[in-house]
Amino acid sequence: MTSDNGRTIVIGGGIVGLATALSMAERGYPPTVLEAEPRLAMHQTGHNSGVIHSGLYYKPGSSKARMCREGLEAMYRFCAEENIPHRRCGKMVVAVRNDELPRLAALEERGRANGVSVRRLSTGEMREREPEVAGIAALWVGETGVVNYSRVAECMAGRLKNLGGEICLNHRVVAIRKESGGHVVETTGGSLHGSLLINCAGLQCDRVARLAGVDPGVRIVPFRGEYYALRAERANLVRGLIYPVPDPAMPFLGVHFTRGLDGVVEAGPNAVLALKREGYTWKDVSMGDIADLVSFPGFWRMVRNQWRTGISEIMRSLSRKRFLESLQLLLPGLTDGDIEPGGSGVRAQAVALDGRLIDDFHIQMTPGIVNVLNAPSPAATASLAIGREITQRILGIRSAA
Repeated sequence: MTSDNGRTIVIGGGIVGLATALSMAERGYPPTVLEAEPRLAMHQTGHNSGVIHSGLYYKPGSSKARMCREGLEAMYRFCAEENIPHRRCGKMVVAVRNDELPRLAALEERGRANGVSVRRLSTGEMREREPEVAGIAALWVGETGVVNYSRVAECMAGRLKNLGGEICLNHRVVAIRKESGGHVVETTGGSLHGSLLINCAGLQCDRVARLAGVDPGVRIVPFRGEYYALRAERANLVRGLIYPVPDPAMPFLGVHFTRGLDGVVEAGPNAVLALKREGYTWKDVSMGDIADLVSFPGFWRMVRNQWRTGISEIMRSLSRKRFLESLQLLLPGLTDGDIEPGGSGVRAQAVALDGRLIDDFHIQMTPGIVNVLNAPSPAATASLAIGREITQRILGIRSAA
């Protein structure tokens, strides 16, 4: 590869990295994207439930709330322009116990504060939409949709190339050093020099930041989300998307049902600590990743705060019966014969030194490098907005220089 002192390098070929690269290219700065794997979008982008989120859950005024709302319509427009199959199907958030009603009301209020079109359903309306669902109250969010984010990422990559951007697969970053007004990025596919680095490395983002000599202030803790799927002959039990009322103390949404574009109904995910950053099963173990975890004081503080939840999630992961019981809270007619093991994904969750699970998106700007250090759900929905935000910050810095 040729050296280019003015080059912008985006590290990470998931949907956030591609959206950011595309935004830069649209403004006249086509970058080079470095992806460690042989294909784009192989990890978080390619292993999620494909939901286009509305912005219901997030704290008003937060980056998640703002960018999810901006990204929602941007994603629908992008899909329409690229003829990507998608469906604006709506979703139902269901309270099954009396003690969930105040949380449901708070969620409704939060959604309205974020500009989400949300309304309360009567039990009759609930049964009309989802005849098999159990619950005493529910919210309906009509803006929610479904899409295949891997397909979205492919189309982003196509647009990027048409605008002069470059994508380098099998280029895992192994070292970064400062040199003559920029950085030299050493990869498994060769070396590149760039004046600006944008780190969108997802599950490896904190490590990439440290390679560049930046203290990220957080550590990525991988949480695996495991799914079951409804057997094809029982997929008619679910018509759309059915969610529980989430636990406000955790940045996870709880096990839910998602009917995808292909008609397959996924049930899940849980949230269990993964033993490898790309650990999609219990058999995937990395002693290096484990050592990285246990050497971080914030991990032990997180464990001290969340150990009960952690044990519960591990037991649900190891017990099909427990997983089924969680699903039966929403669909009591579901039986063991109705489900079969599905896929899994790994969420890159940033954890602070004090053990807090970082809830909002976290973008760190330092001279010559931008680090995206926490971009879990709804980052896929918000990806175009995240890319635009990063580009605007960069161009603002450049114009002020």
